[in-house]
Amino acid sequence: MPPIADHPLRYAMANELHARPFPSVSAPSRAAFLALKPAENAAGRDREADRRHLIDLLDRFGAKHPPPEATHYFGEIGKHQLKWESHTEFVTYTIFGDGVAERPFDAATFAVFPQDWLENAPGTRMTSALIRVEVAEGDDGIAEKVQNWLVPESLAISRVLEDDLVIAGDFRIDTAGHMRFALFARPHVGKRRIGRVIQRLCEIETYKAMSMLGLSRARALGPQMGKADAALSKLLSDMCGDTADPAAILQELLEISAELENTIAQSEFRFGAAGAYETIVNQRIAILREERFGGRQTFGEFMMRRFDPAMRTVKSTQGRLRAMSDRALRAGNLLRTRVDVERSAQNQDLLTSMDKRADLQLRLQRTVEGLSVVAISYYAVNLVLYLTGPLEQSFGISKVVMAAVATPLVLFAVWLMVQRIRKHME
Repeated sequence: MPPIADHPLRYAMANELHARPFPSVSAPSRAAFLALKPAENAAGRDREADRRHLIDLLDRFGAKHPPPEATHYFGEIGKHQLKWESHTEFVTYTIFGDGVAERPFDAATFAVFPQDWLENAPGTRMTSALIRVEVAEGDDGIAEKVQNWLVPESLAISRVLEDDLVIAGDFRIDTAGHMRFALFARPHVGKRRIGRVIQRLCEIETYKAMSMLGLSRARALGPQMGKADAALSKLLSDMCGDTADPAAILQELLEISAELENTIAQSEFRFGAAGAYETIVNQRIAILREERFGGRQTFGEFMMRRFDPAMRTVKSTQGRLRAMSDRALRAGNLLRTRVDVERSAQNQDLLTSMDKRADLQLRLQRTVEGLSVVAISYYAVNLVLYLTGPLEQSFGISKVVMAAVATPLVLFAVWLMVQRIRKHME
């Protein structure tokens, strides 16, 4: 029996689910994270440039290259491990190293990325973070450490994965330009679980930063939307008047509608991406299964208080744009209906006027036809009298009698001829 044929993409799609394995990280350890994104047209960027930039870093450590068209890489670079991922709008680099620096969140950890390599990056830094992983059998000392390391007013700390780890962060950019996260792992926690939590923290920070681009776009659109809303409201008010020119209002309304549609087209991707990134942030936090630590706010509570209002602003702006576009569309339909009604009335008046002129022309034509019959009959009677002139002498019939007899007959004959000509023309 011949083997069953596989779909051409079967293996590729199955392997895609396993293409981005979590790193294995022991405690104590440290990590440096970097996310790069072009300032403009990130989704349409040159992905080969990202690959060349990665290979440049690997060549500095004599590491193996990823296969062509790869979107993920994990390997050794010197004494460290590197994890690289390519996403729709950005690429991420995460370097893992054993042990922790004596000084918490020392910027030297980030120095694994060469300075000249960072300067030649095909994009800008979207976010970067330093992550410190320590072993903690109990809770003693954790609160004091994070209180000294991080900003207390924005500190978020929680127990995760049934108290296997305690995570902390303040989502503040330090003087070196990095975010800071601390992990305290229980002695029995495995390397893969630590690696998964580090990966989740990096994803939360990255997707949070990416979704905040939607807020920036929403704020930039505020003045523009205000002007468009005021202009639209004025046009709708003018529509209610009797003196306004509907055609002129319709033209202005079409211009506003075109501007709104152009704004929606330019903003739809960013707002849609912000919504998708927000969902990922909330999912990553939910997976951690947080529990409160020492009465402090959790990561989920921090996002609810600081992050969620920003995303609601994005959704509100997106909804307002669509509502304004729909309002302009409805107003345009009403105005076009009004213009059509007025044009129909004008057409009706024109048709009535044409009917009157046609009736007048018909009466004039009949008058002319009647005069034509008289004129033609007059000349025809004269011709008949000339033709019958000899009868006057032969039979003694006077000319008056002959005219009296011939005139009705000629009139009738001419009338029949005119009627026949009219029917033939019809």
